[in-house]
Amino acid sequence: MSKKISKTGLTSRKWHIFDASEESFGRMSTKIATLLRGKHKVDYLPHIDNGDHIVVINTDKVKYTGNKGLGKIYYSHSWYIGGLKEITLGNLIKKDSTLVIKKAVYGMLPKNKLRDQMIKRLNIYTDDNHPYKDKLGK
Repeated sequence: MSKKISKTGLTSRKWHIFDASEESFGRMSTKIATLLRGKHKVDYLPHIDNGDHIVVINTDKVKYTGNKGLGKIYYSHSWYIGGLKEITLGNLIKKDSTLVIKKAVYGMLPKNKLRDQMIKRLNIYTDDNHPYKDKLGK
């Protein structure tokens, strides 16, 4: 049985909005990654990017459960000797709360050439104001 292949230009992309103050960022990130990939659609194919657009608001009020504020640590390295830097989740939210959502979703997307195309459709804002109100119908 063969599957009918849809072309990327012919897929209809919907717009979804997520409020980061309502749900923990891990559960919300998995839903966002699924929508960005297009796995919720009937015509899903892993090699075609037919996901939807996502708008995330209120990232300054992002919720997390347990002791992740001090226990979850993000690492980065400059590739120089002694260049390991670490920042906790609580400090990263204070510094730039949009990075928390973006890092979580980016890590859940497939590690291939489509990942950069998918992450471009993720729009993250720290408050309620965003320029996509006409596309969302709100």
